[in-house]
Amino acid sequence: MTAVIFDFDGLLMDTESTSLLSWEYEWSQWGLELDRATFFAPHGGDVSDQRYASLAGAVGPSFDRELSHRRRETYRDDLHRTLGLSAGIGAWLSEAAELGLHLAVASSSPLDWVTGHLARAGVGDAFEVVAAGNEVDDHKPAPDVYRLALTRLGILPGHGVAVEDTPHGVEAAHRAGLRAIAIPNPHVDPTRCATAELVLGSAAELTLRDALRKVG
Repeated sequence: MTAVIFDFDGLLMDTESTSLLSWEYEWSQWGLELDRATFFAPHGGDVSDQRYASLAGAVGPSFDRELSHRRRETYRDDLHRTLGLSAGIGAWLSEAAELGLHLAVASSSPLDWVTGHLARAGVGDAFEVVAAGNEVDDHKPAPDVYRLALTRLGILPGHGVAVEDTPHGVEAAHRAGLRAIAIPNPHVDPTRCATAELVLGSAAELTLRDALRKVG
């Protein structure tokens, strides 16, 4: 094992929760309630257009998308000012450096989104490679972004492990030939990630060394 490839949203930082909260806030500004049960998409990539379309349909002719978008992003960005790394992730990154492991990010989100958050959290330099959704043709569960990360790392899939927070992320990793550790985000039923070689409640449950031993 020479490399660990992390997902970003919901894994390194819980931007899944801040996204949900920002949309709930915006629906409330129109006197409406967001349906959490249908909020998260079963794939990677940006679904903002669909979410605004759903809100517009619920609001009716008075809906102002420009106002809505500006207000929601302002609220979300305020949440992000105090958002740190997920539990145990900082320790894993430090341990990876001690073990001499190569680190990468493979995310369906755009490159500037990922690198901006990593820089703000002070861990941008920990990753040798960032592969992003706007650099590939298809989003997870397609394996494209993992294959891009592997190419940039210069390693074969058998020498790396992916760390993911969703079932479609685990599927993408497996389709790229990687083993997977799943740390489901707070909005994912852990049983849906059961195909991963290891499922944890958080990175704080095990040291990185022990987690890697368990996946072989």
